[in-house]
Amino acid sequence: MRYPLAAAIAFVLLLEAGALHAREANATLPVPPSGVIGVTQQQLDPEFWVRKASQPDAIVLSADAIAAQNAKLLKIDPTMHDLHALPATLDQAQVLAWINGISRRPKGSLFDVDGKPVPAATLDALSADLALDRVPKQQATRYGMVVRRADLRAFPTALRVFSSKGDTDIDRFQESAEFPGTPIVIAHTSQDGQWLFVVSPRYAAWMAREDVAEGTAAQVLGYVDKAPYRVITGATERTVFTREQSGVSQLQLDMGVRLPLATGLAPDQPVNGQSGYTSYPVELPLRAEDGTLAFTPALLQHNTDTAPDYLPLTRANIIRQAFKFLGERYGWGHAYDARDCSGFTSDVYRSMGVQMPRNTSGQGVSPALDHTLLTAADDHAKRERAIDALEVGDLIYIPGHVMMMIGRIDGEPYVIHDTTGISYRESGGAMRRVKLNAVSVTPLRPLMFNGTQSYIDRMTSIVRIRQAHAEPQKN
Repeated sequence: MRYPLAAAIAFVLLLEAGALHAREANATLPVPPSGVIGVTQQQLDPEFWVRKASQPDAIVLSADAIAAQNAKLLKIDPTMHDLHALPATLDQAQVLAWINGISRRPKGSLFDVDGKPVPAATLDALSADLALDRVPKQQATRYGMVVRRADLRAFPTALRVFSSKGDTDIDRFQESAEFPGTPIVIAHTSQDGQWLFVVSPRYAAWMAREDVAEGTAAQVLGYVDKAPYRVITGATERTVFTREQSGVSQLQLDMGVRLPLATGLAPDQPVNGQSGYTSYPVELPLRAEDGTLAFTPALLQHNTDTAPDYLPLTRANIIRQAFKFLGERYGWGHAYDARDCSGFTSDVYRSMGVQMPRNTSGQGVSPALDHTLLTAADDHAKRERAIDALEVGDLIYIPGHVMMMIGRIDGEPYVIHDTTGISYRESGGAMRRVKLNAVSVTPLRPLMFNGTQSYIDRMTSIVRIRQAHAEPQKN
């Protein structure tokens, strides 16, 4: 009985130390009318943090090193899918494993957007629509491409469901989203034929059939590597409006999307009814009437926020790219044409060519990324040392959330993160909750995970985007 008692005492001391440090930080930080402790208007300017950064324009990781890290990620990270490495035929066991890994029947109560309970019969119908009995023993591997920003769903349905009445932001069937030009493998079709179970490099889930065009492996995988190209470096950009080709008219393109230029076009000839001399002609995927993949030119204005290649990975670019999302509405699973905490961090890094797992659970422990793991056995002193060692761009993980380090003010670390809200203790000891629901700047140390534990108490991992030292094997 001595060890459990010692462990319990150590845990209590950890909580007390964390709470003490949080209170000490709060005592020196102002609380503006917004309620966001320690944050003034000047701190919402990315250049404020760029000026504070050490060697802001120094290359953190070269393009060659990034390419090597991305290749390692596909090879050894169990959450990723190397579409190039998939066999010519898919076994039933593999397809069922993909589907059952995401389409698990919910155990708790669910509610619709009106707060009404979702009937068991509805969940039964969704389970039946998986059509698992139709998965063949073997099937030829089919390839496709995402033609517009498309949701990835846990079940083949657009029905939005929630864990509690009134909480209509966290749709439990929403998993993620993919962007135009993303290559996929089509593994299965729903009972009603309107949904496809697709496997993208970062995720496997259900996507509406209308958002996918089916093509050959050469078409799909070849498109990804085409050059020259443009990279979307703004938060979101859109193609030029066109009546002539509605499938690529005002198409939303999110940060990090790479689009090959449409070459071979005469510069004095219009593209979709418009002169292209003030725009970049890009080649975009299109779904033909029969569902097959085609490609068509579209225009991306010169004055949009794009670049001829991925941005250099520097501290200045990390900060500036992250701040382009400042104030964007929180979108669970990339809902609301936006993104959530891990979608935010991965989209920022993607604009510099760095690929990452989709979710916090994968990012924080990826064997391809340089990470420091923290457990309940790590005392507060060790956690504080880890905080003291944070650099700009480091990612800090707590259960279900990730934050990005942007700098310090008087020694206090600050982060930018896509968050529903923050909690901290006021000077009198009362807990204050501030709803944010947006990409926000906050200090790190005052944030409370619950009534007794700070975010620092609950840190599980710190990831630094640089080459990992070890060469672990994929399980």
